Amino acid sequence: MAERGIREYDAKRLIAKALPEFSDGKFRYDAKCVLIGPETDMDKVAEENPWLKTEKLVAKPDQLFGKRGKNNLLYVNKTWDEVKKWIRERMNKEVTIIQTTGKTTGILTHFLVEKFVPHDEEYYLAITTHREKDTIHFSTKGGVDIEEVWDTVVTLDIPILSNIEEVDVEGFLPEELGDKKKKVAEFITSIYRILVDYHFTYLEFNPFTFVGDEIVPLDTVAKLDDYASYQCAEKWGKIEFPSSFGMPPKTEEEKYVEELDERTGASLKLTLLNPKGRVWNLVAGGGASVIYADTVVDLGYGDELANYGEYSGNPTTELTYEYTKTILKLMTKEKDPQGRPKYLIIGGGIANFTDVAKTFTGIIQAIEEYADKLKETNVKIYVRRGGPNYKEGLRKMKELGERLGLPIEVYGPETHMTKIVSMALSEKKR
Repeated sequence: MAERGIREYDAKRLIAKALPEFSDGKFRYDAKCVLIGPETDMDKVAEENPWLKTEKLVAKPDQLFGKRGKNNLLYVNKTWDEVKKWIRERMNKEVTIIQTTGKTTGILTHFLVEKFVPHDEEYYLAITTHREKDTIHFSTKGGVDIEEVWDTVVTLDIPILSNIEEVDVEGFLPEELGDKKKKVAEFITSIYRILVDYHFTYLEFNPFTFVGDEIVPLDTVAKLDDYASYQCAEKWGKIEFPSSFGMPPKTEEEKYVEELDERTGASLKLTLLNPKGRVWNLVAGGGASVIYADTVVDLGYGDELANYGEYSGNPTTELTYEYTKTILKLMTKEKDPQGRPKYLIIGGGIANFTDVAKTFTGIIQAIEEYADKLKETNVKIYVRRGGPNYKEGLRKMKELGERLGLPIEVYGPETHMTKIVSMALSEKKR
């Protein structure tokens, strides 16, 4: 599971879509909201959403950070003309925000504009997922720094594989809810069903409120399991996993790997850390990718670690080829200024079901295509792998090096998983 934050706009869009079905028609949420980015034609947006010109509005950045009110980035109960002016004054501007984790500086690029909802009561609801359980958190003191009133939060654990209908949701809620207690319990049950079916890993409404008998989420934070991108493509629709505020925008190569990942039930991930780095990992398995990256850092070469990522879940030969080619393209863009070699570490644990020979066929195809550039860039390749058909895969890899005249060292499961990292980096010292 890989938790990825999504925009508040997308979270509300998904909740609005799913709520009628998963509440058995008891709840509806009319998500009157639009997302404004650097290229958005705001006049066109108003034509497509005429309510913008008739309703009072709320505007706020939608870039995976909170405390927007405390950072003077919440514009409430305003007209469309006022909102347009406010956004234009801030679009593409650098700001420093203060959160509980400290200060972060970044560029404002996306804003959520939605209908202003006058209200008196504010409630807090969050659902967190864990390995063995999910936990529901609720408080009648929403709309504030919840950490400061955490003693008002009640919690309910839902064991994994349990049915929410088997749990007394209403019973764990505080009595001060009065006649709203049953409705809040039904709402929480509906939201939990959505969380499970849509593969949310975290959902928070702080606050939500009542408008008459209807429940309205006012401020929403959400994370999805992006490993479910393939199976949830239709449910999620077009969804973006934006970088955290203050992080550099994604490269074209990172975006391309995301597109590959969305095509398959396998997993393909790439984060570019240092494009000028000399240590590049091509690792099978999410756990292994962490271990290999940590090993590079533990050996004192974190400043040379160029990328972080993985291929896993038995990707096809074609997808493995495309993934490998993307890494090789980045790796061979330029030589090391000091003429030192670069290192491609093709590693992984012992696969359970990934066909090593099949994925290695894709890797080999990419290496064949980039053979000349790999030589020009002085790349040395270290391989360690085990699992189904690993002997055939390693044999082909060894033959590849001999045939193309590339320095490729090949090892099987008899060699410790990360031993090739120290082999490469001890060579690197010379």
